[in-house]
Amino acid sequence: MIPIRDTAPCYIKPYVSWALIFICSSLFVLLEVSPERYHRYIIYIYGMVPARYTHPEWAVAMGYPADYYLSFLTNLFLHGGWLHLIMNMWFIWIFADNVEDRMGHGRFIVFYLLCGLIATFVQWQYTPEVVNPVVGASGAIAGVLAAYFFLYPYARIILWVPILLLPIFIEIPAIAFIGVWVIFQMQNASTAALFYGGATDVALWAHLGGFLAGIVLFRFFLRKDYPE
Repeated sequence: MIPIRDTAPCYIKPYVSWALIFICSSLFVLLEVSPERYHRYIIYIYGMVPARYTHPEWAVAMGYPADYYLSFLTNLFLHGGWLHLIMNMWFIWIFADNVEDRMGHGRFIVFYLLCGLIATFVQWQYTPEVVNPVVGASGAIAGVLAAYFFLYPYARIILWVPILLLPIFIEIPAIAFIGVWVIFQMQNASTAALFYGGATDVALWAHLGGFLAGIVLFRFFLRKDYPE
């Protein structure tokens, strides 16, 4: 099932959400048309490589420059493939505008980046030996989903059920859609921890860390002048 849109009204123009989509998409396209060597360099230097921080001596031997954990932030704007990018940007398009509406532009970007930083930190803690870069906005987006979960639990999410590409649409409450998403992340993370040492192709721990960060933090970023 693919989410198409939500029914929660948005009363402002979500400039920050649009800017995030533009920046992430532009960086992805720029890297896609760049030489492979340059592309790989950017992903490994500005993506978060857990072993780089777990074993600083290894990082020095491998030629990583000191970045003082800068990649915990920069990885949020990089993506590993077209599907990865499209799914993340689509979730920002559907859910972030309403959260930005309730927080205001300035508070929202701080909330988004903070959730992303915490998500990346959690991923590092659970997969400290991984030598491949962690990239993507999904940890920060998970924080946005957490805020949406509590702010708009009964908003309707329109889903497309792609059966033979027929136009079959259903509506479910946001609390159900996001709840199922969380359960799916927890199930996959538990399976990875039990059988694969916590390592997967998807940053599941970042998803869960970002969601928990969103649960804790969202209430501190809400506009006090929001019209109820």
